[in-house]
Amino acid sequence: MDSTLGERLSARHQDAPLRIAHLLGSGGFYGLERMLLEHCQYAPGQHRVILLGGPESLAQRFREAGVDLTRCGGLGSLLRQLGQSGARPALLNGHGFKGLVYGWLGALLLGLPLVATQHGFTPRSRKQRFYAWLSLQLCRTAQVRTVVCVATSIACLHRQAGVRAGKLQVLPNGLPPAPAVTYLRPPGAPAAPLIGFVGRLSAEKGPDLFVELAIELCCRDPRLHAVLLGEGPLRDELQEIIDAAGLHERILLPGYRTDLPAWLRALDALVISSRSEGTPMVLLEAMQAGVPVAAFAVGGIPDVLDHEASGLLSPPGEVGDLTRQVARLLFDKPLGRALSERARLAQQRHHHLPAQAERWRQLYRNAAGG
Repeated sequence: MDSTLGERLSARHQDAPLRIAHLLGSGGFYGLERMLLEHCQYAPGQHRVILLGGPESLAQRFREAGVDLTRCGGLGSLLRQLGQSGARPALLNGHGFKGLVYGWLGALLLGLPLVATQHGFTPRSRKQRFYAWLSLQLCRTAQVRTVVCVATSIACLHRQAGVRAGKLQVLPNGLPPAPAVTYLRPPGAPAAPLIGFVGRLSAEKGPDLFVELAIELCCRDPRLHAVLLGEGPLRDELQEIIDAAGLHERILLPGYRTDLPAWLRALDALVISSRSEGTPMVLLEAMQAGVPVAAFAVGGIPDVLDHEASGLLSPPGEVGDLTRQVARLLFDKPLGRALSERARLAQQRHHHLPAQAERWRQLYRNAAGG
């Protein structure tokens, strides 16, 4: 072969987008799912999501966004899809426990390289602790070429479990550019001042700690309102606590909202009271929107926010300290404006999806050719 022609063909092969199959099992559209959807839109590659289980509403969200998505009924169905002539991916990317397990089996049986994206662990029950342990053990094996951790704290867990440091890549979540839209205050939003919680109403997200904090601050300030945006198993229990405090008209649970960007901008402060976290998407959204944040310093949050510089952080679980930090944001408006402006710049600099594209390109290339 002519050497010049060979170089041109080689360059063309290198420039061709890699076929990447993302494996996901999910119960709904939460932070992980949103991160994956936007990843498929902005990261280099020809992306395909194989849904290992989940509601049709979740599948529809991906399809409406233009993401190629197919369902899979089990391991046999997965192997057939991955082995189809002309559709074999260059590599697999497993998300969550089920995505990692199926990805590992697919990599083993079909000889495909596997990237594991680790979004975080919530090992509160015996089953969850087993899932976390097994995930860490699988990441030690040769089938997993690269482990992408969305926070430094998650990478530390892998190193402690014996995963080679050379396998680990810390690549935090990012956001696409902010749309040029003017958001009106939602009709159902309470009057200011207003503090808010955004997330699943489940133990790891700490909505009970937020309610404890909100009751304390509402008792101090009769003007203050609070809102918990989201659904989850603790909803009824939280409502009972709020009712017992006589604050059902000032601490509201309006459920899951499709107009979340407008609600977020209606807040005077976002409170993240999570017991465990990766890099929460709502934190990045608040930074992009210019909403000041007070949070527990758990998971990847300290990687994103600098205390007293771009947000206010409290020791994990210290509700009294977090209450004090939220009160500072409510009563010191210049502080809130200064923190939110520095947070906005930090989000653009470090958590901007288009700027992360080249890192993902190199990561996928290295994993596929390793």
